[in-house]
Amino acid sequence: MARVLEHLGKEFIEKKGFPIPNSGVAESPQEAEEIHRKLDDDVVIKALVPAGKRKKAGAIKFPEDPQETRSAAREILGMTVQEFPVEKVLIEERLEIKSELYLSIIYDKENRQPLVIASTEGGIDVEEMSSKYPERIKKAGVHPFRGLPDYRARELWSELGFSGELLRKLTHITVRLFEAFYEYDCTTLEINPLVVTEKEEVVGADCVMAADDLAMFRQKELSERVQVGSERIWRPLTELEKRVVEVNERDPYRGTARYIELEEGEVGFMCGGGGGSLVMFDTLINLGLSPSNYTEFGGNPPVRKVRGLAKAILSKDSVEGLLVCCNITNNTQVDNVAQGVKEALEEKELDPAEFPVMVRFAGVNDERGKEIFESAGIEYHGEDITMPRAGRLMKEKLEEFNRQEGEQ
Repeated sequence: MARVLEHLGKEFIEKKGFPIPNSGVAESPQEAEEIHRKLDDDVVIKALVPAGKRKKAGAIKFPEDPQETRSAAREILGMTVQEFPVEKVLIEERLEIKSELYLSIIYDKENRQPLVIASTEGGIDVEEMSSKYPERIKKAGVHPFRGLPDYRARELWSELGFSGELLRKLTHITVRLFEAFYEYDCTTLEINPLVVTEKEEVVGADCVMAADDLAMFRQKELSERVQVGSERIWRPLTELEKRVVEVNERDPYRGTARYIELEEGEVGFMCGGGGGSLVMFDTLINLGLSPSNYTEFGGNPPVRKVRGLAKAILSKDSVEGLLVCCNITNNTQVDNVAQGVKEALEEKELDPAEFPVMVRFAGVNDERGKEIFESAGIEYHGEDITMPRAGRLMKEKLEEFNRQEGEQ
């Protein structure tokens, strides 16, 4: 999931005919003041960060004149909101609000289809809305190939009590929003609040947009303007994380490699499969070991992708050993994994005789993989031991190396 900043999300939905406020983006207080003067209207100024609860953090302000906008921009541009440094602000015309609604489209994984959610209660968190006003929320599943017909969007808002010209407008923008959701390979597209103005116009006052990382190869315009790979951590990517994103994108059609850097940790963690990696991560914690990262990879990545991932893991200063593990692969070739890990160790000038490496990796081509690992002096296991046993062996290996270093 690639998160999209508010101004870009609004830009994309506007192209599909969804109404948004007039606005401008500033990177300095002076720019912010100039934009306010050009808009020649009351404005709101917002921090552009991929994080929620900006108003609570003081990162949304309502200045009364261009000079106040300049001061507000100076204050916001120096902030950090949920670990994201604010580098840009959005200056937007302030709407005359009659009422606030809610409209979003998400991908429903359970039913494998988009889900449209509408409510009469906008401007609050969807969790709060669900707990306080469940009767004011309506949902509609959408067939992924047939799309959202006008009549279904009309039914949704009609069930919430809307009629006449306002119902027609709500129907129109809901269909337009679904078109944007589909065209940009979104996983989430949320308008909260969806404002009804005093003139009965319907405008998207805020936009939360996230797109599928795996679709970026066909989303050229989007991929050039978003941070791919940040879906699992609500903070800016570290340099090592960015490096792995680049490694993953070099060959998007084959295999995936995901990496989250942790603050400390002595065990470089390289695990195949999402479920297995979570279980193995917990196993290491329960053994008293500290992983330096969380990683999962699979889908039969080529040697260069495995090598790039392994090199990133080994580049963290706190790493004292490497654990490579997977239960039983059904497509990832163990020999490719072995070759990639071997090359990474060689390029990092790490000798398995002096740097603990433990491998438990069974599956496709594991006999050839065993040969490659063992030719590099790496202890290899397949189905002869369990993954938790591999964790215990990793601990024993680290303790033995530390003991030997202490005796020298």
